[in-house]
Amino acid sequence: MSLSIPSCRAPLALSCVAFAALLLAGCDKTASTTTVAAAPAVGVYTLHAQTITLTTDLPGRTTPWRIAEVRPQVSGVIQKRLFTEGTEVKAGQQLYQIDDAPYRATYQKAMAAMNTAQQLAQRDEKLLIDHAVSKQQTVDAEAVYQQAQADVDSAKINLQYTKVYAPISGHIGSSAVTEGALVTTGQASPMATVQQLDPIYVDVTQSSVDMLHLRELLASGQLQRSSAADQAQVSLSLEDGSKYPLQGSLKFSEVSVDPTTGSVMLRAVFPNPNHVLLPGMFVHAQLDQGIKHQALLVPEQAVQHDTTGSAIAWVIGKDDKAALRHITTDRTIGNTWLVSAGLNDGDQVVTEGVQRMLPGIEVQPTAAQNVHLQLGDSVVLADAAGNTGNKPSTTVVAAASAVAGN
Repeated sequence: MSLSIPSCRAPLALSCVAFAALLLAGCDKTASTTTVAAAPAVGVYTLHAQTITLTTDLPGRTTPWRIAEVRPQVSGVIQKRLFTEGTEVKAGQQLYQIDDAPYRATYQKAMAAMNTAQQLAQRDEKLLIDHAVSKQQTVDAEAVYQQAQADVDSAKINLQYTKVYAPISGHIGSSAVTEGALVTTGQASPMATVQQLDPIYVDVTQSSVDMLHLRELLASGQLQRSSAADQAQVSLSLEDGSKYPLQGSLKFSEVSVDPTTGSVMLRAVFPNPNHVLLPGMFVHAQLDQGIKHQALLVPEQAVQHDTTGSAIAWVIGKDDKAALRHITTDRTIGNTWLVSAGLNDGDQVVTEGVQRMLPGIEVQPTAAQNVHLQLGDSVVLADAAGNTGNKPSTTVVAAASAVAGN
C-alpha cells in the first residue's frame, strides 16, 4: 500500500517568484526615479551692453590757489598789528606798522641834502654862463644833485616799507610776531601767511603704467575722449567719505615721472566759495578717462579664477545647458567686472549655484537674487532679464589700478 505525501515545493516556488517580482519592481522604480531627477536650479543674470563714462579714483591733497608769506622789507620794532587772525584780508590792506621814526629822520635828512645839492647845481649853471666856474664843476654839481635825489627815493621807499601790506587777497593765518617784537630784513620766518582758497588746487598722482594703458586704449579706439578732453571734469570725495558738491576741471599734468614713486602729478582746480576745502586735506578725485561703448559689466559673483589665475564664468545657453567661458577682465567697477572679451550682449551668467556647474549639464535658470549692482553712487537691482528697479548712472568709478586677467 502506497502512501501519498503532499509536496511543498510548489508553494515555495511561488513565494520565490513573488519575491523576485517585488525586487524587480523595486529596481525598476529606483531606475525610473534616477532617470527623471530634476535639473539643478541656478540663478542667472543677463548681460546688457551699455555706454559708460569711465573714471579713475586717485588720491591727492589740496593746495592753495595762491600763497604769500608776509615778510618785513626793513628792520624795526612792531608797533601795531592791524588785522584779526583767521580772517579774510584784501590785497593792499595794511597788516603791521613798524616803528618809522628812524626812517622818517633819514628821509628828512635826505630831503635836506637834496635841496642843498639842487641849489648848488642851479648856482653853478648861472656861473658857467659868466665863465666864473669850470664846466667840470658844473657837471659834478649836477651829479651830486642826482645822487641826492636817489637818496631821497631810497629813504622814501624804506619809510613806506614800515607799513606792511597784504600782497594778495585771501585767508590770513596766525601772526608769528606781536607788538614790541623786533623784525629784520631777510629773516627766515614769515610774520604771517596769506592763502587764497577760492578757487583751490587738488594735486593727485597717477601711476605712469596706468597712464600708458589709458593712452593705448584711446589710441586703439576702445575708449573715446569726452567732448571736453582738455578740460576733463573731476569729482571729489572728502576724508569722511562725503561727496564735494561742486565739480572741478583738470588743468594740466606734469611732464616728468617721479623716479621714486613712478607716478605723474595731475592738478585740478575746484571752486571753493565756502572754504570747505582747506589746504593739506587728503581727498579722492574721480577723473574722467573716456567713454566706452558696448561695455559689459559682469557681477562679481559670476567671475571666478581657475588654478592658473585666469578669469572664468559659467554661461547658460538657449538649451539651458552650462558652458564654461574664459574671459578677459579689464578692471573692477563698483562690485562688477568690466569684461572686454569672452562674453557677449545677452549672455546669461551664473551667479547662484556655481558650485553645481559641470560642462554640458542641463539646469533650470531662474532670476538671480544675489545681484545688487553698485556703480559709483547708484545701486541697481537687476533680475535675470536685465530689468532694473533703478536706472544705473552712465558714469561709473573704476579702481585706481586696472586689474587685468585672461
